[in-house]
Formats: sequence, C-alpha cells, structure tokens
Amino acid sequence: MKYISVKEAAKLWGLSERSVRNYCAQGRVEGAFLTGKTWNVPENAKKPARANSAETVPTTLAEILEDEMKSGRKGGIYHKIQVELTYNSNHIEGSRLTADQTRYIFETNTIGVLKDETVNVDDIIETTNHFRCIDAVISCCNKKLSEAFIKQLHGILKSSTSDSRKSWFSVGDYKKQPIEVGGEETVLPKNVHSEMSKLISEYENGEPKTLEDIVEFHARFEKIHPFQDGNGRVGRLIMFKECLRFGIVPFIIDASIKLLYYNGLTRWNEQHGYLIETCKLAQDAFREMLDYFEIK
Repeated sequence: MKYISVKEAAKLWGLSERSVRNYCAQGRVEGAFLTGKTWNVPENAKKPARANSAETVPTTLAEILEDEMKSGRKGGIYHKIQVELTYNSNHIEGSRLTADQTRYIFETNTIGVLKDETVNVDDIIETTNHFRCIDAVISCCNKKLSEAFIKQLHGILKSSTSDSRKSWFSVGDYKKQPIEVGGEETVLPKNVHSEMSKLISEYENGEPKTLEDIVEFHARFEKIHPFQDGNGRVGRLIMFKECLRFGIVPFIIDASIKLLYYNGLTRWNEQHGYLIETCKLAQDAFREMLDYFEIK
C-alpha cells in the first residue's frame, strides 16, 4: 500500500495539517501509523467525518492544549510545552536534570543517567509534579485567580519532596518562616494572606488583562514571596495560565535568559520595561513554536 504525508493528506482533504494529525492521533484515519513522530497516511484513506454535527474542532491554544492533554496525544504542542516549561522553570531554580532527562521522564516515566552520575530525588519528584501543575493550569485556565488555586499549585509542586517532611515547611500553604531573597526582605508570614488577597483583588478588578498586567502581577507576587520555596515556579505557571485565559501569546522563560529575568524582577520598582521586554523576548520564541504547530 502506498502512503502519503500529512501535508499531502491535508491538501487532498482540504484540511489543515494540524487537523489531519489530530484525526490520526484519535484513530480516525484507518491505516495511519507513526514512524517516529511522523504520520503515514494510506493514499486511499477516506477523509474522516465529524462524529456528529455538534462536534467542534479546537482552535484556540487553550482548547488545543486541553484536547491533546485529554487524548494523550504525543508529539504535539502540549507535549512540547510540558517538557520545555518544566525543564526551564526547574533549571532556573537549580535542578540538575537535563532537557533530555526531563523529556524521558515525561515520555517514559523513566530517567537515563550516566555512569557515576548522581541524581537528586527531589529534582525527579518536582519534575513529575510540575507536569501535573501544567495540567492543572490548562484545566483551570479560564477561571479567575484565587488564593486557593495558587496554593493548589504549590501543593502539587512540593508534594512528596524532602521539604514536605520538614515541620517548618508548609506544602500548599503560605510560609511559616521569614525569608530573604537576593539580600532583600520579603513579606513577613503574618502579612502574606492580606497582601495576597489585596494583590488578587486589585488584579481581578477589571478585564481584559494585557501582557503588562500579567507581568506586573508576577513581579508583585515574587516580591511578596508567599511560600517557603517554589515561588518562582508557581509564579511562572500563573503567568502561563493568565496568558491562556486572556488569549495572549504565552511564553516560557528559558534558562538561558534567567539573568535578564532576575534583573527585571530586581529592577521592577524602578523600571518596569526591563522585565516586560524580557517576557516579550520569550514570547517571540513561543511564537515560533506556534508557527511550527500551525496554531494561530
């Protein structure tokens, strides 16, 4: 039997290449099979019919991510984001896992190590937990921000880590001990709830939000530093969620630009533009990902 590419099938059926890949992943193209990450479509395969007249094809990034998450599709943008966002966000915070190791954990639930290589167990646990955090962000992306949801993200991220066994560490709740970051004081534990409540109330007062609004929320969140640990990762997950919520191109802070990112946070009170421009730089890289997966 002769096979054609997804591009050829898309042209033949008058569909987008993304739609053809989705149909193949859903088992709706008889005889189609994967070679690596490439679908092979039988030349005589029929164009899939919609399951029913009410069926809708996901079009927004949020809809596509939820569809790929629920279907368990491999090799799509959901897969890419899980690996890229998890690797970079954890690496910024000191994880020693490589991008390949992160990908292996996501794809196979295993990890490859070199001879005599030592792997931190918390790095592995927090990697798998971060995958679950992204799922929570996708599932709740259209909901308003709340203290409960933010605490939920922290609870997922830090569950079963060595920190969770420390009496002074609260998993899924605000910090118990004062903490300095970069030599600067953060909000005292007794004041965290009131400051977080104020931040969320002011942020949710009026819509829609812009990229600048989301970045400002992030900067103020990091200044409060509500949790004993995990603030950066939770904060970046919130930014990703809010971009999905308001139809803004999201972004992943690549570990290679973490110094720009940190400098932007440090300078926020004096110069907002530095952090905003860093996030826009990350947006440009994300747009290339959207182009590759043919998502508008």
